[in-house]
Amino acid sequence: MADLSLLQEDLPEDADGPLDFVSQDEMLTPLGRLDKYAASENIFNRQMVARSLLDTLREVCDDERDCIAVLERISRLADDSEPTVRAELMEQVPHIALFCQENRPSIPYAFSKYLLPIVVRYLADQNNQVRKTSQAALLALLEQELIERFDVETKVCPVLIELTAPDSNDDVKTEAVAIMCKMAPMVGKDITERLILPRFCEMCCDCRMFHVRKVCAANFGDICSVVGQQATEEMLLPRFFQLCSDNVWGVRKACAECFMAVSCATCQEIRRTKLSALFINLISDPSRWVRQAAFQSLGPFISTFANPSSSGQYFKDEGKSSEDLSAEDKDRIKDHDVEEEEQIRPEDAPSDLSARLASTLEDCAAETSGSSAGDSAAVDSSLLCTLSSESPQEAASHESDQEPANSKSAFQPEAGTSSTDSTLLDQDLFNSFHFWRTPLPVIDIDVELQQDSGERLSPQKTGDGPGVPEPGSPSVTMATRKELEEMIENLEPHMDDPDVKAQVEVLSAALRASSLDAHEEASGAGQRSELPDELGVNELPDCGVTPDTSVSLISTAEESMDATPDYGHEGGDVTPSDSFSPEEERRPKVQDVVPQALLDQYLSMTDPSRAQTVDTEIAKHCAYSLPGVALTLGRQNWHCLRETYETLASDMQWKVRRTLAFSIHELAVILGDQLTAADLVPIFNGFLKDLDEVRIGVLKHLHDFLKLLHIDKRREYLYQLQEFLVTDNSRNWRFRAELAEQLILLLELYSPRDVYDYLRPIALNLCADKVSSVRWISYKLVSEMVKKLHTASPPTFGVELINELVENFGRCPKWSGRQAFVFVCQTVIEDDCLPMDQFAVHLMPHLLTLANDRVPNVRVLLAKTLRQTLLEKEYFLASASCHQEAVEQTIMALQMDRDSDVKYFASIHPSSTKISEDAMSTASSTY
Repeated sequence: MADLSLLQEDLPEDADGPLDFVSQDEMLTPLGRLDKYAASENIFNRQMVARSLLDTLREVCDDERDCIAVLERISRLADDSEPTVRAELMEQVPHIALFCQENRPSIPYAFSKYLLPIVVRYLADQNNQVRKTSQAALLALLEQELIERFDVETKVCPVLIELTAPDSNDDVKTEAVAIMCKMAPMVGKDITERLILPRFCEMCCDCRMFHVRKVCAANFGDICSVVGQQATEEMLLPRFFQLCSDNVWGVRKACAECFMAVSCATCQEIRRTKLSALFINLISDPSRWVRQAAFQSLGPFISTFANPSSSGQYFKDEGKSSEDLSAEDKDRIKDHDVEEEEQIRPEDAPSDLSARLASTLEDCAAETSGSSAGDSAAVDSSLLCTLSSESPQEAASHESDQEPANSKSAFQPEAGTSSTDSTLLDQDLFNSFHFWRTPLPVIDIDVELQQDSGERLSPQKTGDGPGVPEPGSPSVTMATRKELEEMIENLEPHMDDPDVKAQVEVLSAALRASSLDAHEEASGAGQRSELPDELGVNELPDCGVTPDTSVSLISTAEESMDATPDYGHEGGDVTPSDSFSPEEERRPKVQDVVPQALLDQYLSMTDPSRAQTVDTEIAKHCAYSLPGVALTLGRQNWHCLRETYETLASDMQWKVRRTLAFSIHELAVILGDQLTAADLVPIFNGFLKDLDEVRIGVLKHLHDFLKLLHIDKRREYLYQLQEFLVTDNSRNWRFRAELAEQLILLLELYSPRDVYDYLRPIALNLCADKVSSVRWISYKLVSEMVKKLHTASPPTFGVELINELVENFGRCPKWSGRQAFVFVCQTVIEDDCLPMDQFAVHLMPHLLTLANDRVPNVRVLLAKTLRQTLLEKEYFLASASCHQEAVEQTIMALQMDRDSDVKYFASIHPSSTKISEDAMSTASSTY
């Protein structure tokens, strides 16, 4: 009650002289003092009473009756007419409630009976400050779980529902809706669904107050995450669609900002079919602010399409279920999956994408179980081949071995065809271009055109249908190429339309494929046989393309893109070197993981026009979310993002490049070592020569990136580490400190020879840095370097490093160098970097000679090192050797030193043994 003793008292005018108010207050009981100043007309006194309530409770906590009396006076004080007193009281309620919780035996049910009604009542107070403090108090009480579940259902929620009634005050209604949304994650799913969700849905349709709808939209994601998928899809999604089309742009902007959270609470089908189209509407919104928020949420929204269950390194056709595979096929795939998992390196596989192929097949079966056998595309199981662990020749061999076992193959030889003609040799089955290319969208078109011309290739009539024509007819190839060229020429004037542009890319790919096929056959390189289910345009002599069918050709091509095989990425890398051929580089940016329209919009974020029409920092948002998008698409679809990443890496804004620099190591984990070496290493090298603001990004994760590279590629960076010592601003000492931290981690990646030749000069340079913080980290670096080199066989490099430390620091003409030598020795002892017998031979004699150093700072540190660190080792405690005797004699000499600080640290044994504290004690003299 110290505060109450300083309060003012209203004295009568005829009082005889000043009174001793302190002595009067001391004569009163805590309750008496509380009553005295609570009844004062002075507002300041009543405010001080509210602040001192907790102290009063602590004084009387032993007496239950006094505690109840204090709580009753709190209830009376809550009726104060002054808003500042009520606000001050409400600020103390969470602290008082916590005290009551800790002392429940003395004051049971105190909070529920006395404090909670005040909090709930103040939610509708006329004063804005009082309402704000009561809202903050309620959330704090819920967060600390000080309100019982029964009280939440019977006292809190009914009041909030009443405050959100149609006839409620506008400001109070808006604040009540915000409180309901914020408290939903704290009260749980059950209470939210029963009490909060119905009123929340009503508030989303509030036609009179757009502020209420805006609050609902801003907190929509939190409500969805609490109530779960079923309630979100049944009750909340219709309201969300209404909010996204609200006539107030602020509401639509709030919807765009929470889109990712809403998407996480829905199933994949709704996410793909409904939310994607809704998001496209927000991206093309008339309001610039809505478009800006939508583009910022685009990357996070795309990341919600990540599917951990489709992660094997296998081609997978969505049109074929696991029921279409024979038992032998399933066993072979399962066994191969086990073999590939053994070959995967942990650092190449993202931890959250590790499902087995079995689950992938189950998901595929679930997706296609509703379709009839006639509608599902019959695909030979030879498409199930690996991208990394299996060589192309092995894949071809698997295909030829597996083909007879699959009784449901769509392309079986006709009855009159001899077995010799139907059996394909391994060298004829494999073709590098067709193995690595994306299947062309004209595949399905050929089937339709054949049906029109009388040919039947359906699975039900493969046995008695006409034979497949001989592929590679030159006349058909030339005719098809001519038609494709005409179609491309007709579409080129409309290239501004993204859809037309995508169609032109598809047709161009088909044209290049037909040109390559014609060139291969004209050169006489041998008769080539396509994969059984990849019949190209040139394989069907009767499929003529006329201008009348061009529209259907384009539309069917788009459908074929949606059926592009899904490539899993369970950790293997794309090992063949020809995977980056020119044909691969010109592949259309088409995939089937996310809706193509979303990916196209994301790729357009690097367009300079977007910075003018949407947001000047849109490229930075694109760079920030790129690792998440890359993880969602998988390394097999990296070709869709490669060009965008290169554009961002060369952006004029250093903030964009800095964002990429800080995340390039994460992207390397996603892509694997092959793609990293091909696409990320050149960009990484460019970042090394960039501004310091960009270089710090790659420096902070230098170890994380280099450990992913091949040893030969990793050694190339040894020559560039020295460049990190040079910065744009010499005062940027944190850059050098980070370099020292990274060098400690890099020691494990390089051989002792490389460490001695390349890392040692940098470490010794940092030990002599002008800034003490850099030097302290460098001492740790040098000690770890001594440990690595000494444990190497033979320890020649370690001995040479120790000799260099003695020569450059132990005998340095500058006292700071000699002090650094003592610091290094102290770190070596503390971290056990050298066996004590080796330390006594190589370092201790030079360390003890510093007892006669002319600078007291060096002797002080020596005394602390010997007394606090060296003599704590078992080697010097158990053995009575000549080394122990030399240490004791040195300590005795330091105890007789002329400097008082040296004598002090040599005579006693302080509790501090941390090198950082030792360094800090002499920071003023070593900076």
